[in-house]
Amino acid sequence: MEQDQIREVYAASAPRLVSQLFAMTGDYAEAQDVVQEAFVRALARPGRFRQVENPEAWLRTVALNTARSRYRRRALFTRLARSGRLDPADQHVTGLSPDHVALVAALQRLSRTARETVVLHHIADLSVSQVAETLGCSVEAVKTRLVRARRALAGHLDDRVPAAAHPSFLNERGTRHA
Repeated sequence: MEQDQIREVYAASAPRLVSQLFAMTGDYAEAQDVVQEAFVRALARPGRFRQVENPEAWLRTVALNTARSRYRRRALFTRLARSGRLDPADQHVTGLSPDHVALVAALQRLSRTARETVVLHHIADLSVSQVAETLGCSVEAVKTRLVRARRALAGHLDDRVPAAAHPSFLNERGTRHA
């Protein structure tokens, strides 16, 4: 019965989690791997998983922590990629629109903390307080990261698409963030 619950959660959550982790990592295969690792951990302790209040949030946290651990181990590769000698945006990902790939490439230009904050808020659709809880920081820190990240993303995406096409980077009054 416990495995049936995990299968149901997998069917409902895995595609969404992979999309969120892809936006964070910039590597679709890596996103799939860390989400699979999260489900493996759930399967390893099904009794504990059954007691989790929000299974998708728990899986997201496990996948995010796994991605962070892998990120730290690949620090040299990341430095090479950012130096321009390797460009992860050149990877072709089957089934994803060019706009999605461009957004992920722009997200990769942000710091890890800014990228995680943007993805959790705008892609995972978590509230600011949920993002703060997930990342272990204050609500004000999340708000600050979001404002700065939106500015940076708007600049990174402006060379591909006119500014008016970026409504998600507008503030509540409908004007662009300065």
